Amino acid sequence: MECRKDCGACCIAPSITSALPGMPLGKPAGLSCANLDTDSMRCRIWGRADYPELCRSFAACATVCGENRDEALQLITLMERQTR
Repeated sequence: MECRKDCGACCIAPSITSALPGMPLGKPAGLSCANLDTDSMRCRIWGRADYPELCRSFAACATVCGENRDEALQLITLMERQTR
């Protein structure tokens, strides 16, 4: 599955405990990553050498991304809560 245009749920809903460019302490769940372009809802550093390995390992799929952005936010938030 291709990443959905204007989504960014994977850059908002989960917590990330490893360092990210612009966020050396990671990010809490529900906070937008510093690298998320809020106009396009796309990652500004995708494909660059400093793109985090954790983010590289994420693959968009219907189970995680659902049918739309709202569903993706709900599904990823639920997974975040279940794995705390």
